[in-house]
Amino acid sequence: MPALMRTIFSGTVTWLGFVPDRTASLRAKAVTEIVTEIGGVPGEAHSGVTRASCSRVTSQHPEGTLIANVRQMTLLGAEELAEIADRMGMAAVDPTWLGASMVVSGIPDFSHLPPSSRLQAPSGATLVVDMENRPCQFPAREIEQDAPGYGKAFKPAAAGRRGVTAWVERGGVIRLGDTLSLHVPDQRAWVHLNAARSA
Repeated sequence: MPALMRTIFSGTVTWLGFVPDRTASLRAKAVTEIVTEIGGVPGEAHSGVTRASCSRVTSQHPEGTLIANVRQMTLLGAEELAEIADRMGMAAVDPTWLGASMVVSGIPDFSHLPPSSRLQAPSGATLVVDMENRPCQFPAREIEQDAPGYGKAFKPAAAGRRGVTAWVERGGVIRLGDTLSLHVPDQRAWVHLNAARSA
């Protein structure tokens, strides 16, 4: 039996983005399609088979250590993005501010998809969920530039709604309007999770 189970859930790609130069700005540019390959989206600032470790993994690796890049893309749930905007008191949160790669509608509780879930496009392009993304101050700075007074509200509003990071398992084209099928690991939850959290 396959270790990954196709679910009844699917999502529609409602927005696609490309960050050309992360050192210049987190902002993504809206595009109508992306071509993925092993290593991410060629030319995109977060692409690459490897990356330097960051503050998120300092309990495993000294910062700057060369590690596998499982943060090639940032995926957001459209419904959660709307919730963030509502909590911030804004009409909408522009995905460009968040350096997003993709916005997907129709999959509930998107930010808490099980790690190692797959999202597969009609072309066969397959993205593997790494883990929940955590909100940080970088998008807040972009928001503040365009909507003064709102940037500081982003981080608390986005907690638990910031989407997931992902990496490319199989390359291919992903287009606006594509339907992504969701596949999840066919295993029970780890029963020792609560004990691990309290350690």
